[in-house]
Amino acid sequence: MFSSRIYIGRFFFRTYKTDQIRVRFAPSPTGYLHLGGLRTALYNFLYAKKHNGKFILRIEDTDQTRIVAGATEQLQNDLEWSGIEIDEGPMQGGTFGPYLQSQRLKIYREEVQTLLDNGSAYHCFCTDNRLQLLRREALRKQEIPKYDNKCRHLTAHAVQNRLDKGEPSCIRFKISDNEESFEDLIYGRISYNISLNEGDPVILKSDGYPTYHFANVVDDHLMKISHVLRGAEWQISTTKHIQLYRAFKWEPPMFGHLPLLMNSDGTKLSKRQGDIRIGHYRDSHIFPLALLNFIVQSGGGFTKDLEKHLKPKCYSIVELANQFDISKINSHSGKLMADRLLEFNRLELRNKIEDAKQISKLIKEVKDLLKSNFSERVENNSLKLDDAYIQNILQWSCNRISKLSDLISKNLEFIWVIPTEYNIDKSSESSIDLLKNELEKEETELDTEHLNAMLKTFCKDHAIKYGSFMRTLRYVLSGLKEGPSVAEMVVILGKKNTIERLDLFLNKTKT
Repeated sequence: MFSSRIYIGRFFFRTYKTDQIRVRFAPSPTGYLHLGGLRTALYNFLYAKKHNGKFILRIEDTDQTRIVAGATEQLQNDLEWSGIEIDEGPMQGGTFGPYLQSQRLKIYREEVQTLLDNGSAYHCFCTDNRLQLLRREALRKQEIPKYDNKCRHLTAHAVQNRLDKGEPSCIRFKISDNEESFEDLIYGRISYNISLNEGDPVILKSDGYPTYHFANVVDDHLMKISHVLRGAEWQISTTKHIQLYRAFKWEPPMFGHLPLLMNSDGTKLSKRQGDIRIGHYRDSHIFPLALLNFIVQSGGGFTKDLEKHLKPKCYSIVELANQFDISKINSHSGKLMADRLLEFNRLELRNKIEDAKQISKLIKEVKDLLKSNFSERVENNSLKLDDAYIQNILQWSCNRISKLSDLISKNLEFIWVIPTEYNIDKSSESSIDLLKNELEKEETELDTEHLNAMLKTFCKDHAIKYGSFMRTLRYVLSGLKEGPSVAEMVVILGKKNTIERLDLFLNKTKT
């Protein structure tokens, strides 16, 4: 059973007492999931998995003006693609739903009444025009723009009169002017006086929708969240949230704030970067587990096994969960080293090729790639699509490529595309026929070294110009004028397929 104490101002609160660790990822559906968001979701998920807890997805969609159509569904799809299992959420349901904040408005209105009744919150009738004037005046005086708490001092009678007249109002929370402290799981003791930089914050807008800070606290409490792991940008708001917990007489969860992820050059990740979108990695044929390993290499959070492993390794989710340790997360920003991503993807590809349970799925993925990129070849049956052949190519390629899409690059197109048209002088026919006969005599598959020696001997014995014949042979086998060496091509294709292609050429020249 988890139990801990935290010092907040002059008070001790028991932070949480539960039989189960419960964490949440609470994005807004205002766009796509990016690397920073995935890192936050991943660390929450790994923490829950390590402690046999629950991972909850909550969609914070109270700002209706910024919602992007379809974003909620895509967020869930991206998480599931990455291997993060959602225990409770909008699609999964759960005991503590709804998990869309826009469907919890009645709950927020009921909870805000508690704060109005105990004097921790009040109606504010200030207009947008007045607030703008306050802001401009503060900027003119080179002061921090903040609300002056004017309506906090209205009498109950004055408030009721204005409400009876139908004047629109929002609800503000009375923040304390004391410095508050809390123990951050990553940064240690954090102290901050909110009132120095802001006035009483709005917690329920005049349209009945809550602000992030209020809904966040209410939902975390009612959903029994034990630990809040979120980005460092929210650290400054935590003392405000703790004051809200205190006003409700609720026990706050433990808080840990994750440092920023940075580009390798030290610049901040930005949504304007197309290459930090999770969909970008999926579309680029990056494996989910490779992406997760790429992320965890930046910023710590794991036991030394990840660092001491002599050979690079792509860890499974179970291995990552077992090694995850909040106390080992660095408090400084972590840099993403882009070159490591393809390294992890290559390792994961090799793992999948060597796994009998995974190879059939890989074969299907290769087929889908081929059909989408060489659709016209599918129609004229000049595309090599049989499972055994694809499996052989995958096994040949496991140490040569970084992702499946490399198999359809221009230089490797010949593996799949069988040439059907030739623009070669027929004088080559006799030489190719002789070579075919030589290859047919070979009893085993050939390696590159043996083939190179054999081809040189063949050209010498038949008085054939080696360089010219290799160019012709490359074109016959692949339809390419440039590419891998002929010996390498033969090894890739295999003796049987090589002979078939030579036969195809010979038959074409006879017609």
